Amino acid sequence: MTAYVIDGKAIAAKVRSDVAADVPVFEPPFLGARVAKGIPLDDIAAYINETALFRNQWQYRPTKGEPDPDFKERIRPTLRAMLDDAKANGWLVPAVVWGYFPVTSEGGDLIVWTDDERTTERTRFHFPRQRKDRFLCIADFFKPVGERDYVGFHIVTMGKDATEREQELFQADEYTDYLLTHGLSVEMTEALAELWHRRIREEWGFADEDGPTLAGLFRQQYRGSRYSWGYPACPDLEDQAKVAELLEAEKIGVAVTEEFHLVPEQSTSAIIVPHPEAKYFVA
Repeated sequence: MTAYVIDGKAIAAKVRSDVAADVPVFEPPFLGARVAKGIPLDDIAAYINETALFRNQWQYRPTKGEPDPDFKERIRPTLRAMLDDAKANGWLVPAVVWGYFPVTSEGGDLIVWTDDERTTERTRFHFPRQRKDRFLCIADFFKPVGERDYVGFHIVTMGKDATEREQELFQADEYTDYLLTHGLSVEMTEALAELWHRRIREEWGFADEDGPTLAGLFRQQYRGSRYSWGYPACPDLEDQAKVAELLEAEKIGVAVTEEFHLVPEQSTSAIIVPHPEAKYFVA
């Protein structure tokens, strides 16, 4: 059993947390990777987190005493105008590559197999384990070696044209337009990830467990979780290269830099975990 030193005290950590090991496994609709392009911008925009866009990215603030619904309604014409410009001038070009793969877990490792026979290892991901509380680890949400389980991955992008447009605006000292363009491209990337996670849940067969509202989806009111690399539960950006190889990310124009960042900038990757106990946690 692994021992951690916390506040000067040696504490034994479980090899596996108390995550339920007897949950049903959902069979994926296919194995391998697929590509989607030509996704309507309006479909993606329906999943925009307006609070993140209006307040955090665009830095708008309500007037004194202005209720949040009124504040958002006041800013929405700007959003509609930016989306109209993106459609007219083609600087948001969404694309997705996603897929499902046979896996099993081994301690903190998630092993990806070449096929459903599970005789040849293709690659593996190592995830950190919490040092307290439940000692959670992403690998715990999958069946151990000897059993059958599956994982989903996706990479979404809004394309290189958004980056090029932002650079042009910045170099021309058009800072307001730059801020609006950058903020929209970032949040549209997140919205596309949210939309595609929903579609994955639909085709994987458990979207009926979703909460009733979009706001609820932003609070993880659905089965399982979508973890993006760079966050505490999966901090190793190097793993993005493995995901890009599995999904053949070059088919949608996405590459991985020497620092293991995705390019274009308006791209993000994730591991899709169907286990019902899988939610955000800090490792």
